[in-house]
Amino acid sequence: MAHVISDDCILCGACAPECPVECISEGDTQYEIAADDCIDCAACVSVCPVDAISQA
Repeated sequence: MAHVISDDCILCGACAPECPVECISEGDTQYEIAADDCIDCAACVSVCPVDAISQA
């Protein structure tokens, strides 16, 4: 199951470099995870300063 980024995202960008498959990109109002590419490794979860990333 892929991870998702909630509206709590503050666009800090800490999560994107942690993704080993580069499926996190900057959207208009928050970062987004491409669900089809996410391998559910959770590397992004621990670096989010506002706990905006969770499993879908």
